[in-house]
Amino acid sequence: MLPTYLPGDLLTAVRKWRRVRVGDVVVLRDPRDEDRWLIKRCVARSGAGLDVRGDNVSASTDSRDFGLVAHRAVRYLVLGSAPRNSIPE
Repeated sequence: MLPTYLPGDLLTAVRKWRRVRVGDVVVLRDPRDEDRWLIKRCVARSGAGLDVRGDNVSASTDSRDFGLVAHRAVRYLVLGSAPRNSIPE
């Protein structure tokens, strides 16, 4: 499957104001490198945290690599996007 968001897409994301739901696209810091941001989809919730995955399974670094992430690790919820070339300058 191809990624939902491509380099250059402009995202609309807001600070997390509610619990993360399965299916939400979220923004969080990479648990292995705090200087790096990740955009992932929540695929499952558990008492211990969230299972987040990339939409492009074959090329994604996600919970399969670093395990569940804490609920508090999610900083933003992605509401939508626009391709970079669709925004008038």
